[in-house]
Amino acid sequence: MNSVDPIRDTNDIINFIEYLKARNERDYILALTGFYSGYRISDLLSLKVKDFRDRDFFFFREKKTNKQTKIQINPILKKAANEYIYFNDLKDNEFMFKSQKGYNKPITRQRAYIILSTAAKAIGLQGSFGTHSLRKTMGYHYYQQTKDVVTLKMIFNHSSIDVTLLYIGVTQDIINDKLKSFKLY
Repeated sequence: MNSVDPIRDTNDIINFIEYLKARNERDYILALTGFYSGYRISDLLSLKVKDFRDRDFFFFREKKTNKQTKIQINPILKKAANEYIYFNDLKDNEFMFKSQKGYNKPITRQRAYIILSTAAKAIGLQGSFGTHSLRKTMGYHYYQQTKDVVTLKMIFNHSSIDVTLLYIGVTQDIINDKLKSFKLY
């Protein structure tokens, strides 16, 4: 199993978002949705226009956990997604991240990986980057801003706070900081 990293530097997030926005609006909205919802890529790709249009909450059953979820849609995401929907005259039953192949099919997980990893390479991101990096980035920055790991654990539906801290890379940051100052003599 490959492990991926969150994007820790906010300037890298801005560059990543700007790169995607300049290349493809759908891909930009995909990244924003991942960054602002913390959903897994499998759940993101199943979202339809009706899940966004003039909504305040995402409400659906998660694929991996089969748990019902209701999460506030961030105002920045809501504005960008609704502009995208109205500008492109998208219909409620269309997939939000629609593939150009087939009729009303979402892009595949593999295609999402290619889109996101290409953007990461293009802006020179260091570390391991994948589709899960969107979710981890949301968690990492949510924690850095709020220090509220309990709420983050609930957002991610994790079994424990330790799992959440390990997942978002905070545990590794703490270990790295401690090892930097460690001296044997």
